[in-house]
Amino acid sequence: MAEPLLKVEHLKKSYGEKRVLEDISFEVEEGSVVVLLGPSGSGKSTLIRCLNGLEAFQGGTIMFNGETVRPSPKNWRRLRQQIGMVFQSYDLFPNMTVLENILLGAVKVQKRKRDEAARQAMSLLKEVGMEQYANAYPRQLSGGQKQRVAIVRALELNPKLMLFDEVTASLDPEMVRGVLEIILRLAREKMTMIVVTHEMNFARQIGDKILFLEDGKILEETPGRQFFTKPQTERAKSFLESMDF
Repeated sequence: MAEPLLKVEHLKKSYGEKRVLEDISFEVEEGSVVVLLGPSGSGKSTLIRCLNGLEAFQGGTIMFNGETVRPSPKNWRRLRQQIGMVFQSYDLFPNMTVLENILLGAVKVQKRKRDEAARQAMSLLKEVGMEQYANAYPRQLSGGQKQRVAIVRALELNPKLMLFDEVTASLDPEMVRGVLEIILRLAREKMTMIVVTHEMNFARQIGDKILFLEDGKILEETPGRQFFTKPQTERAKSFLESMDF
């Protein structure tokens, strides 16, 4: 049996005296989608930020692609070329065009030739219906368009794993569908992903495995569709009953 692409064992994270992640352990198989669900404040976003070096953790281990992650700025810079992340806040540079935003990491960090990187960027923009905006600036785009650009920027680095943190939370309802369709397509193409979302129908469509968190702990780890039909815990059941889907 193949080794998982990502393996997390006994991960712990605290802010001072406040423990926000407690003994987190799970695996992500290559080509699969893991969805993190749970109430606000349960630790979902903190967890995936730990996986990309944006939050330090105080205990446990992370193994990625067969290698134990040894936290240091240098190691995280290297790993971020293989672990893409998209936030709810876009984080595009306002003084750069769409294309310049996308090419920055590929050319400056990965040291790829600009022409080759630009061809890939334009192909990716076309896939998300944004090729005509290559020379536009972020201020000229809607929230949904900015989020598509942020996804393309992450994909431009050809990551092995994609992390999505509530990428539709800042969008108007009419913009949500287009962004979710892009992630659904990536799932069909067997992109390995970890997704934090409050969109329950989307989670049911996309998740191979659901991790249900509360108070910094994994209360339930269940195959995707089973979670929505036969949750294992009363807490997960009450959570689903509270959601409108």
